[in-house]
Amino acid sequence: MTKKFVAVAKEAEIPEGEARTFDLDYNRIALCKVGGRIFAIEDVCSHDDGPLGEGCLVDHEIECPRHGARFDVRTGGVTRMPAVAPVPTYAVRIEDGQVLVELDED
Repeated sequence: MTKKFVAVAKEAEIPEGEARTFDLDYNRIALCKVGGRIFAIEDVCSHDDGPLGEGCLVDHEIECPRHGARFDVRTGGVTRMPAVAPVPTYAVRIEDGQVLVELDED
C-alpha cells in the first residue's frame, strides 16, 4: 500500500503540551505537541475506543479520559493499563508552517 502526506493543520494551531483531534477520511488522529515537536497518534484508545485526543498530555504520554490508560505519543506503546495493545502512530513533517501527516492512500 502506498502512502501520502496530507496537510492537517497549521503548526501554530497545536499548543505545547496539548492535543488536538482531526478527522481525516477514515482516520481519526490526535496531534500532540511535546518539547516543540508534533506527534500524530490514532485518536482511539485500544482498550475501549475512547477518544485519546480528549485526554491529558503528560510529558510524552497521553491519558485516555475514560479509564486512564496511557500511551507514549512517540511510539504508540502502552505505558499504563488497562490498555495492553499499542495504538498506531503516524509520521509527521512540517512544511511552510503546515503539519503534514503520512496516511495510507485509498
